[in-house]
Amino acid sequence: MSSAAASPFPRLDRALAHLPTAREWLFSARTFLAAMLAFWLALAAGLPRPYWAFAAVYVVSHPLTGATRSKGLYRVLGTLIGASAAVLLLPLLVDMPVVFSAVVSIWTGTLLYLSFLDRLPSNYVYMLSAYTLPMIALPMVQAPDQAFPFAVARTEEIVLGIACAGLVSALLMPGRAAPVLEQRFAAWLDDAARWATGLLRSEAHGQPRDAKSLAGSHRLAADVLALDQFISHLRHDADSAEVVRIARELRMRLGLLLPTLSSLSAAMGALRRAGATTPALAAAIDAIADWIDAPASDEDEAIAARLLERLQAAAEDHPPLLRRHALRRLEGLVQLWSDCRALQRMMAAGRFDPRWTPAYERWSFTPELRHHDHGMQLFSAASVSAVTFIACLVWIFSGWSDGAGAVIMCAVCSCFFAAQDEPAPAQRTFFHVNTVCLLLGLVLLFLVMPAAHEFETLMLLLAPIFLFIGTLVTRPAFAVLAMGLTVTLATGLGLTDAYSADFSAFVNSSVASIAGSLLALVWTLLTRPFGARLSLTRLLHASWRDLAETAAGRHGDEQVLSSRMIDRLGQLMPRLAASSGAQGTDGLAELRVGFSAMLLQRERAGLAPEAARRVQAVLDALALHYRRRRRLPLDQPLPAGPLLRRRIEAAIAASATAPDTLLALAELRLALATPEISKNDR
Repeated sequence: MSSAAASPFPRLDRALAHLPTAREWLFSARTFLAAMLAFWLALAAGLPRPYWAFAAVYVVSHPLTGATRSKGLYRVLGTLIGASAAVLLLPLLVDMPVVFSAVVSIWTGTLLYLSFLDRLPSNYVYMLSAYTLPMIALPMVQAPDQAFPFAVARTEEIVLGIACAGLVSALLMPGRAAPVLEQRFAAWLDDAARWATGLLRSEAHGQPRDAKSLAGSHRLAADVLALDQFISHLRHDADSAEVVRIARELRMRLGLLLPTLSSLSAAMGALRRAGATTPALAAAIDAIADWIDAPASDEDEAIAARLLERLQAAAEDHPPLLRRHALRRLEGLVQLWSDCRALQRMMAAGRFDPRWTPAYERWSFTPELRHHDHGMQLFSAASVSAVTFIACLVWIFSGWSDGAGAVIMCAVCSCFFAAQDEPAPAQRTFFHVNTVCLLLGLVLLFLVMPAAHEFETLMLLLAPIFLFIGTLVTRPAFAVLAMGLTVTLATGLGLTDAYSADFSAFVNSSVASIAGSLLALVWTLLTRPFGARLSLTRLLHASWRDLAETAAGRHGDEQVLSSRMIDRLGQLMPRLAASSGAQGTDGLAELRVGFSAMLLQRERAGLAPEAARRVQAVLDALALHYRRRRRLPLDQPLPAGPLLRRRIEAAIAASATAPDTLLALAELRLALATPEISKNDR
């Protein structure tokens, strides 16, 4: 019997598995120490609200030192922009409360929209600017002449907290991004290897693919997007310039693995169904799968060279088009995997090898060129702007003395989750956090903190709750809860140099915070009931529109188009995986069609007149196909029609002397799921 099965306390084992790890406890202790240092220095400097320095530490702290630095830098910039706007606008508009409310709301929505356009961690600059203006301006409407000193003090407190977080992170157990990235790359390449080997062996021998292999494509698409976040943090690590270059090269190749493996799967499946898989091809596929499945070694480049020679020898026998296409995709897979292994070794060494020559150089893309759904982004930003304005009007016309707090929390809660397809669940959690903070704050402020007569006692009294909550910050499932608890508690307690609790003031400010988060939640439920389905629909329609325009020759820049298609695929595949309905696509077919259409547009000018005419006819039919696809319901697939299939076959027959054109046409035939296999492929 295995040790796992022999455990007499399975429930206890499961509970222990969810307890904070030693690393999480150490991170929490480091963060709490930095927060108390910032609080002590703020007290010593005589800053009016030292608890903001305490809270700022929890906002920017991250297990990776580079991430702490980058978040700190972005928070400083965002605070400066928002505070400057508050100081400028408040004295000008304070006598026109409705106009001022409109300006605050427009500012919040505009800066939030700008944050959508930057999907890297640097978007925090814009998001923080979005709600820093109301956070500084609204509490000062009764004393606009004090807006400047208030903004300066707030900035000083935040900068002090950030400085303490960065200092303690650098001195105590600094976490560098490069080693973490190295581990992540190993895991990502494991995902890719599992998908590739499962695909190769199943298609070559007609075996069923395992569930883990089938899920690999969705994980790999998410991995490519996650990599951008790490690369951004790497820039703030010391001596990481070479690692950033390695990471960018790896990021590109991980993205290109997706269409390569998808195309190879379709080609191998078609060959197997046509009975055209030869023993030599099956043996070559097994050798490639064994190499990908084996651990990395110094012999990888030599093995890759031998595999490429084997594939090239098979191609010299003038195989039928479908087999030639499969060999080309196998060659691309070997080249990509060889590059990934070489870059992985460079990542382990921590330096880029200037003598390295990439094996795969056919396609490239720029990760900075992204797909943006401007319609949904504008709608989300306008929605946040509208609810902020409504909250301001409720505050103005109700005469609620603590209403500014409700407006601020409404803006914060709305901005935090506006980029999500379904923000309501996260906002509901945020609302619960505010309610919990009210109860915890009552206990701490009126039962625990009266016993604190000096700084050391206060530190000991606060330690248990903040140390425990701090262990949850690094867990994605609890990050929002932990962040909300730490920051809301720190500011709600109003920690200063002397105990001065006011029950009425505390309850009023807490109720305002709860009311603001509740208003944001209710507004989201009313205005965004459509959920992720609409985002999925719009992504697919954008993909089909790009394909129609590419086939029609309206996309001139291949770099821009390929980058946008791969970025869109990364957004699309997790949504497809989570969708319960049949969408008629796996997301990868469109990418393969796009690459093929671009290649045909590029090759068409150099073809013989008849071949060029046939290829143009294919492109015209392809553009018509995707224009028609956009008019159909999402769950109603549109197979390639007889006209498009006939034109593809005619173009193949006319392009016998143009190998790249032939391979692009073969890819189109496979990606469009044409069931017939030409007699030339049998």
